[in-house]
Amino acid sequence: MTDLHVVDATAEHVDEIVAVIHHAFAARRTLDPPSTALSENASTVGAAVAQYGGLLVRIDGEPAGAVLYDVSGDVLGLRRVSVDPRFQGRGVASAMVGCAEDAARARGLRRIRLVARVELPDTVEFWRRRGYSVVAREGQNLIYAKAMPISLTVPTAEDMRAAAEELAGQLRAGDVLVLSGDLGAGKTTFTQGLGAGLKVRGDITSPTFVISRVHPSLSGGPALVHVDAYRLGGFAELDDLDLDASLEEAVTVVEWGQGLAESLAPDRLDIVVTRGDNDTDETRSLRITPAGPRWAEAGVHLSVLEKG
Repeated sequence: MTDLHVVDATAEHVDEIVAVIHHAFAARRTLDPPSTALSENASTVGAAVAQYGGLLVRIDGEPAGAVLYDVSGDVLGLRRVSVDPRFQGRGVASAMVGCAEDAARARGLRRIRLVARVELPDTVEFWRRRGYSVVAREGQNLIYAKAMPISLTVPTAEDMRAAAEELAGQLRAGDVLVLSGDLGAGKTTFTQGLGAGLKVRGDITSPTFVISRVHPSLSGGPALVHVDAYRLGGFAELDDLDLDASLEEAVTVVEWGQGLAESLAPDRLDIVVTRGDNDTDETRSLRITPAGPRWAEAGVHLSVLEKG
């Protein structure tokens, strides 16, 4: 059995991190322009670890992977993402990235950003599989980013509306929200908050008998298209609603859309609302997971509630 262990980097790990970086980048084919990673030394790595931190991975006690952090605003940057060639194919990179994402959330950072070389297709594919999106290109460098999920504890229905109303201020025409969760958890309440924030016309109710409703803007902004996918038998029936005609001009919310509506747009917010422990408990859990380059570049921010 492999003993893979990820630790937060400290001064005592600097020499091991330098060795991993050198082994990893020396094994890569020569690039033009070449990477500067081989110039890293105990001084540069020690300074980076002291300022922002990083990770070291050990397999059976041997240094196998490393990453250095930097922080700018609400973004956690990943630098020198390295796997010793002897340990490739053993989950080292995935373990590091998962721990880095945990670190970003723990620090209250909204996004992760990194650079990958376009000439390294395996590396490019790795970041794509991990849900990272290309948000810019600088020469041979692809700038990847990913927005972190937000988890909130929502005490009351009023708080749910307030959270959605704040989120509405970050939405624009073309945005898609896939809303799912327990029956009666508050999906429609959340949508009502969106409608208030978007300043649309009409009462927003659960679309029990009408599968799709359009709420025009009262302020010149995007309309809100509210869809109930509960009774739809599959994507073909969703497609029959011809939402493509309004997707680019409206904010579209699809209740009960998980596993069905994700194909509507690569840029979307997957939102899950879950009930409390008992029927008398008004507390809800709200999790917002951004997907696609639009949110990787912008991130999501909610200040009305503390993170749960």
